[in-house]
Amino acid sequence: MITDPEIDGGWDTAGTAQPPQEFAPGGRAATAGASTARPWLWALGGVVVASAVWAGGLYAFGDRLSEPTLSYRASKNLCEDFKARTLSGLTGDLHKNRPVNEESSHPAVYGAVCVLENGGDGPRDFTVGVQVDLHKKTDPSAEFDVPPLELIAYTGDLRTEEVPGLGERAVMTAPAGDQTLALKVLDGGAVFSLQANAATFEEKNGRPATDATAVQAAMIEDMRALMTALRK
Repeated sequence: MITDPEIDGGWDTAGTAQPPQEFAPGGRAATAGASTARPWLWALGGVVVASAVWAGGLYAFGDRLSEPTLSYRASKNLCEDFKARTLSGLTGDLHKNRPVNEESSHPAVYGAVCVLENGGDGPRDFTVGVQVDLHKKTDPSAEFDVPPLELIAYTGDLRTEEVPGLGERAVMTAPAGDQTLALKVLDGGAVFSLQANAATFEEKNGRPATDATAVQAAMIEDMRALMTALRK
């Protein structure tokens, strides 16, 4: 079983190894032969939070609706900026297959998305999607706590934990009984989102078993590298 890197306690990627994080219902580990994970859940865009205004025209959110100072540049090719080296070490080269790369420029938000798969000519059982939204008009912190709605729609309840030491705020989210992990980071007027979807974390197709804790740690490290690459 691949267990390096692993998370010690509060998502500290430099700590000692801990038992794998469980996501199957009832605290039971996912078993081999489990049904294939749901199709890739990814959509460019976000949730628009309605603005409350006073009769005099003052915003209820105050300075949260002021134009933020962006600390990150726009990515013209997010699949080139997102190397996914740590995740590739667990799952196989995620850049071997042709990636899906899209950008969307809007006066309010500049968005870029990249979707990668492992496998090459072999079985493809791990998909990663990363998205970067640069908010040019309003501070995105007001809506940061909105959970990934596409995950709720497919899986119901979610478990969310804070990830310290990454950006201004960061959270890791996982639905019970599914093999999808989502990491979201708020920093410098930008929102970074990373989802990893595995058909199974068990040994499969000759590849050693990968535990969820190692995937979480790899997501954090690859996200940190992406933020460094895009910082102005």
